[in-house]
Amino acid sequence: MSPFQLDSTKYGPAVAELLASPRLAPLGPGKPDVTLRPRLQALELSPLCRAGLWLFFDFLDESHELSQGIETPDGSFWHAIMHRREPDADNSKYWWRRVGKHPVLDSLRERAPALGYAFTTPAAFVDHCERVRDSGSPNEETAKRVQLLEWQLLFDWCYRDG
Repeated sequence: MSPFQLDSTKYGPAVAELLASPRLAPLGPGKPDVTLRPRLQALELSPLCRAGLWLFFDFLDESHELSQGIETPDGSFWHAIMHRREPDADNSKYWWRRVGKHPVLDSLRERAPALGYAFTTPAAFVDHCERVRDSGSPNEETAKRVQLLEWQLLFDWCYRDG
């Protein structure tokens, strides 16, 4: 498996098919592939998982609409990532404060060093993304890999609990 490919088989065939192609999302908003919209709309998953999938495929407005209505640490987590990618660093940091302590952040601290980044706090990662976004640097590539790890850890968490 490529370092950019997710183990999507555990999410069922519809999600596995969507995640079958390796993808490293941009640190910024990206550009959604509108041909995916009907497939994303048809998914029967929890709102948390749907918010994550909309975000994964650069549909920030759809992800935002779902995540802002989920008043839990998990919903705030998706909301914070969405604002970081928007980019709206201050708003992202606000939502990270609402997340508080989260087991996914502990996993991210443990696993991010293997990708070349010492994850300390979500706010520090927001600042790092602000510095390296659109730079074309190796640090930007590393931040994208950490962002993918963050996405997978949170999606796994929400899929198990949702």
